[in-house]
Amino acid sequence: MKLVIAIGGNALLRRGEVLSAANQLANIRLAAQQLARVAAAHGELVLTHGNGPQVGLLAEQDNAYPLDVLGAQTEGMIGYLLEQELSNLLPPERLVSTLLTRVEVAADDPAFDHPTKPIGPVYSRAQLNALVAAKDWQLIEDGAGWRRAVASPPPLRVLGLEAIRCLLQRCVVVIACGGGGIPVSKRAGMPGLYGIEAVIDKDLCSAMLATELAADCLIIATDVAGVSIDWGLPSQRLLSAATPQQLAQHRFAAGSMAPKVAAACAFVNASGRRAVIGPLDQIEAMLAGQAGTQITAKLA
Repeated sequence: MKLVIAIGGNALLRRGEVLSAANQLANIRLAAQQLARVAAAHGELVLTHGNGPQVGLLAEQDNAYPLDVLGAQTEGMIGYLLEQELSNLLPPERLVSTLLTRVEVAADDPAFDHPTKPIGPVYSRAQLNALVAAKDWQLIEDGAGWRRAVASPPPLRVLGLEAIRCLLQRCVVVIACGGGGIPVSKRAGMPGLYGIEAVIDKDLCSAMLATELAADCLIIATDVAGVSIDWGLPSQRLLSAATPQQLAQHRFAAGSMAPKVAAACAFVNASGRRAVIGPLDQIEAMLAGQAGTQITAKLA
């Protein structure tokens, strides 16, 4: 079975936790234990990951580098940690490889005029006024607080796709498209590709990658139990199974669950195969159909 497993940046640095290297490593180790068992059972495995909290922290600390460069930095950092923890658990002959992955976006995409992707830590109301005064940021509500919002154009093309295919053919566990990939685009009248200020949604990129690779299943591992309707209301209800058509009848929070649902549905509609959204600590149960929200073209 060929699998693409997308690990959320908010699952690696969880809401309410101190955004520290130690906490991130602890969450990665938790995921690696399951991922190593999944890798042992399945010959073809691609891991992707988010970087929202991580790239936001870097941007807050260092304004000298643009978001595409900071995205590459987080891709290397998180990829290294995942690769090392998986390699410590897998047999020596089962290789793990992290690829810095460029992903093309359109330079004139409307998303650049309407930032929606939350990055960095969650700020309190007390911090909000100081941030507005000190930084030229777009801020959006996220739960009980606010986060910086940046442009998140949809991916057009995963560069390096053939390299990923070659590694999978040799049973290498591949870590790719970290943070949705490094955003690059074409410039009018100029050859080649250039980095651009954005953070690509890793779930949409993962769905594109899973479709291109003809994956048997796409798993989106996050920090919640699955897809819930009527979020935050007394009528809130977790869905154990749904079709894309059923999910299209509901609205989900932009910047959090909405892109995950859109990505999962895009993969199911394009491939006819299964996608699952659920918690990082239940990856094996999600794969077995026993946890998360199972999204299929038709209900069993």
